[in-house]
Amino acid sequence: MVTVSHVVKNILDKHVFLQEAINQGIVSYNKLADNIKPEIESELGKKVKHNAIVMALRRYNENLEKKQHRPQLNYFREILLKTDICYIIVEESMASLDIFQNFYKNINFKHGGFYNIVHGNYEIGMITNKRYKDTLLKELSDEKIANVVDDLVVISLTHSEDFLFTPGVIYNVLRFVAWENINILSIILTPEELSLVVTRVDAMKCYNTLEKMINAPKNHK
Repeated sequence: MVTVSHVVKNILDKHVFLQEAINQGIVSYNKLADNIKPEIESELGKKVKHNAIVMALRRYNENLEKKQHRPQLNYFREILLKTDICYIIVEESMASLDIFQNFYKNINFKHGGFYNIVHGNYEIGMITNKRYKDTLLKELSDEKIANVVDDLVVISLTHSEDFLFTPGVIYNVLRFVAWENINILSIILTPEELSLVVTRVDAMKCYNTLEKMINAPKNHK
């Protein structure tokens, strides 16, 4: 039998931000109950008491708190920032992949060079310094270029070795960024770094958000 609790759970399971807001204690159960009441009544095909929805929301949050064991954030050591980055995306082909791979020798890493290839099923992207853009585009002149995005910034978090084996770490980072309405163009993950590619407009807001995150109390939810 489908109950109010079942319907409430189904609604909230589809809305991660609502879960987060409830868990942070910044949502009024009464107002949320009023908001989702029509959907619940439509699903059950009958009128539902307001108090029954509020109780279902409280039970949902209690269960959420029991199963959420968020990782500590204190293993992020520092934040690194690289500016003047561009993102070149081309249609996937052996020729374009060869060009990207061979371009590695042009990157001067000792002077802030940045080089990352994103290989998907249908497209290949290269995230690199803007100073290499014109040369790279010239080499790609025979390839089908899908997009070129300028004025990007790469913000990197260095972390401890247990990062890769701790569930929920990436979510814990991205939820802070999402709450600030910051758009992420790409995510780069290595054994020692988690890097976010964002626009220059969002760069300082993203940097400040991540700085607050890594400096948050260890028992922060």
